[in-house]
Amino acid sequence: MLHGIIMAGGSGTRFWPQSRRTLPKQLLRLAGDNTMIQDTVARLAGWIPVERIRVVTNGQQVKETRSQLPQLPHSNTLIEPCGRNTAPCIGLAAIHVLHDDPDGVMLVLPADHVISPVDVFRSACQTAEGLVEAESKRFVLFGIPPTFPATGYGYIERGSAIADRAWNVAGFREKPERSVAEGYLASGSYYWNCGIFCWRASAIVDAIRRFEPEMHQRLITVAESLGSDTEQERLAEQFPLMKSISIDYAVLERANNVCVVEATFDWDDVGSWLSLPRLLGSNDDGNTIDGPCCCVETGNSIVRTSDDHVVATLGVDNLIIVHTPDATLVAHRDQADSIRRLVDELRDMGFDDRL
Repeated sequence: MLHGIIMAGGSGTRFWPQSRRTLPKQLLRLAGDNTMIQDTVARLAGWIPVERIRVVTNGQQVKETRSQLPQLPHSNTLIEPCGRNTAPCIGLAAIHVLHDDPDGVMLVLPADHVISPVDVFRSACQTAEGLVEAESKRFVLFGIPPTFPATGYGYIERGSAIADRAWNVAGFREKPERSVAEGYLASGSYYWNCGIFCWRASAIVDAIRRFEPEMHQRLITVAESLGSDTEQERLAEQFPLMKSISIDYAVLERANNVCVVEATFDWDDVGSWLSLPRLLGSNDDGNTIDGPCCCVETGNSIVRTSDDHVVATLGVDNLIIVHTPDATLVAHRDQADSIRRLVDELRDMGFDDRL
């Protein structure tokens, strides 16, 4: 059976001041009426039963995550004792799937992406599931056809074709310089790696055994305690000792049975406040407004506020303005990727309670 695994950790500091440790990006409403994690679960609803949808998060975010997803059983929210990147996260989810369904197939996806249309997304996932069913040890990635020479994404190089819109992976490329990215775009043989995967739970656990044996042994120790009184104790003991490493480095770049399915759906990873114009559109002055705002002689700006607080601007250009009850951000659009640095500075100044 197919199981949905949603990775929902992280701090989302680039969306400060709205994102906080207890309320990261995936728990915010950034596009539409729902939060990003609600939309992610809705994408699977009616296709994968709720009892086979699991969310992996952390202790600081579990309360709000469960509150936003009341349809999921509480036990389907897996709580990481600490952050250890995607390989331990996926390994933890895999041992839970295996506990319930030894032949289970995992569809692994981040909680904080915008994807549409839903039917096209599901069709691509069914293609991936079919490839896994045809070859039980196969690992399937989803590749986004690049639309510009992005330097902030990893790339997947496609090799020989194995099915319609599916290829063996010829190689992985790290985040490139712009000139290299332009070559990737021109070649037509490279995809953005969007971090969505499909494989059998047994296959990924076996691959972790081969490539990261110490992590595997710790996962097995946790797996042996599932459903017992010692489960949480074993998890708290073993998980922090696992290597912090991505599933790409731990397994996918080492394995030889990896393929990529071309994603024909629209995809946005919503990486910073600069994503809002793409998601919400802009007015004739180039402003993206979310909330009550009076903008006079203002252009190319992003303004976000709450219904009970009016933001007024006069004679400004290229700004990001985000108001919350206890903190307000005013930044130049060119500095959007430096908001993490600002958060670090606020922490050093003692404003930890606002982070």
